[in-house]
Amino acid sequence: MKLHELSSAPGSRQTRKRVGRGTGSGMGKTSTRGHKGQNARSGGGVRPGFEGGQNPLYRRLPKRGFNNERFATVYAIVNLSDLNKFAEGTEVTPELLIQSGLVKNPKDGIKILGNGDLTVKLTVKANKFSQSAVEKIQAAGGQTEVI
Repeated sequence: MKLHELSSAPGSRQTRKRVGRGTGSGMGKTSTRGHKGQNARSGGGVRPGFEGGQNPLYRRLPKRGFNNERFATVYAIVNLSDLNKFAEGTEVTPELLIQSGLVKNPKDGIKILGNGDLTVKLTVKANKFSQSAVEKIQAAGGQTEVI
């Protein structure tokens, strides 16, 4: 295949509809807007979700739930399988995790989860650990320390 042989997928490119160019085009006079009404006016139309004055769906449905995003503590998570990239005996700290690129935004702290297996002996310092992560780190001969 050469550069000049490339073509777009059938139906992906459509010609622009030129409205208001005479009655012979079939899109003259009212320019496909119909006769009168809010949608025929310039700047006319209604906002998304407007149902002609009827109480809209998003107002008919009851409010549900509670989101404590203002005071909730949100942890950046790191899986055990990601820690295998460190050398044997390394002390893994939040600073080291950020520096290595495993954590891009530390949020309110770092939590180590037990997904995957750990094959190297490490000393891991973090704000929080899952129970399975603690067990797997200790099984590999490492230590955990809550900051």
